Amino acid sequence: MSEKIQSVSSANRTHIGFFGRMNAGKSTLINSLTGQTTAIVSAQPGTTTDVVSKAMEIHGIGACTILDTAGLDDTSELGPQRIEAAKKAAMKTDLAAVLFYDEKEDLEKKVVAFFKAHKIPVVGVVSHYDEIDHEKGQERIARLEKELQIPVVPFAQNDKQGGEVRLALIRAIQGHMEKRSPLKGLVKAGDFVVLVMPQDPQAPEGRLIQPEVQTIRDGLDKECIVICVTLDGLKPALENLKKHPDLIVTDSQAFKEVYPLVPEGTRLTSFSILFAALKGDIQYLSKSAAAIETLTPSSKVLIAECCTHAPMDEDIGRIKIPRLLRKKVGQDLSIEVKAGTDFPEDASEYDLIIECGGCMFNRRYILSRIESAEKKNVPMTNYGIALAYLNGILDKVTLPEEDKHE
Repeated sequence: MSEKIQSVSSANRTHIGFFGRMNAGKSTLINSLTGQTTAIVSAQPGTTTDVVSKAMEIHGIGACTILDTAGLDDTSELGPQRIEAAKKAAMKTDLAAVLFYDEKEDLEKKVVAFFKAHKIPVVGVVSHYDEIDHEKGQERIARLEKELQIPVVPFAQNDKQGGEVRLALIRAIQGHMEKRSPLKGLVKAGDFVVLVMPQDPQAPEGRLIQPEVQTIRDGLDKECIVICVTLDGLKPALENLKKHPDLIVTDSQAFKEVYPLVPEGTRLTSFSILFAALKGDIQYLSKSAAAIETLTPSSKVLIAECCTHAPMDEDIGRIKIPRLLRKKVGQDLSIEVKAGTDFPEDASEYDLIIECGGCMFNRRYILSRIESAEKKNVPMTNYGIALAYLNGILDKVTLPEEDKHE
């Protein structure tokens, strides 16, 4: 694998999920597509015990993360855990391949229906094609295509490159691939952009956190003039500039200190707000901030962190936001914190969900969380938007204008 592909964050790759019954041929297909032993292959059902992921590049799609899931029909002792892992993988999937093996099709059709309902491109694969009558195989492909309204292609176990599947995946994703970037729609070539980046203890020593890196790179790609400062360096930097910046992007935790320094005519936003639009539904997340006003001491709030880390002093999700919420609502306000993929299937017990910027997860997964909250009529916002609201400046902050999630 090239160093270039290794350097692409998993959150920024197209996630391609493979779903089917036990021994349907998922792992063999993945090994054919990647050209290496990515997945475990065995004649023993239930070999895949968890989701196996592999970074690779497919010409026509780009950098990908391949997800090999457990069998949908796993009835072993560990079956429920394996199937649950497959469900979580489905929530992250940008492009799905569903394998049809024997004559049973009920589970596969439910999976296809799930992806179609979420407008996720899906390809059907009739696997073990070398073991069935060719004419019957073609009839089955034609029937499935007509019934499911998706492309369906064959895959033989001795196909070492997965050629037809590869082409079908490329065709399926084209038209669904959207060029997204943190500063999309906010800047143009020649704009002056100042990034305020406090280096707190949670930032990796000697490195920048991912939202900062992506925003710097996007600004440079858009031919902007980008200046990076710490919070203490913002005032002297503004005093020494010959013209006011067109845009200031700050860490959301510094809104209170940065806002008074913003020159007239300069727009202000935050890294977390940029990622709210990059990864999620900015309209729903910003609208939901108003729910903060309706909270009472008996309300229940969920703080949802995408990454897992050891909490530090003044942690934004565990200390700072809860402190501001309780100062506004009351000390009895119930606040629960969940990290990583530990997100409730049914969030109806909460009066508000506040999620981090989501830089460690792909857009599809963040959208699945928002969709889950919407279905239960639970307002959901994110760190940056919540902090702007709690500091009384949400109406003064620039929100990226993005269409509602597709």
